[in-house]
Amino acid sequence: MSEDEPLDPDAYVEAVLRIAEQVPPGHVVSYGQVAAALGRGGPRQVGRVMATYGATVPWWRVIRSDGTLQESLRGRAREHYLEEGTPLRNRLDQEVRVDMRAAAFEFHGTVGPL
Repeated sequence: MSEDEPLDPDAYVEAVLRIAEQVPPGHVVSYGQVAAALGRGGPRQVGRVMATYGATVPWWRVIRSDGTLQESLRGRAREHYLEEGTPLRNRLDQEVRVDMRAAAFEFHGTVGPL
């Protein structure tokens, strides 16, 4: 499927959630990395999928490229990060921020056609 063809929304949701399930404990990927692995959409589309459908997968492993999640999720995510040993950055303001370099999970190639 080329980028010019219409995107099947259900297939896109399934593909995003499948990627989230593949990220191992202690690692994270950014919304943009997921979109790049799929070869379709962008960070905002991935973020929308995770916000709407991500409760059934390890949602705390798919985050913003700056290492954060939306504020309302940070406390719950921090519990998961500590349990999994996800590398965090120390910040004076106590904001939960993942060390993206240390925690990065790299996809090789694309996930497959949508």
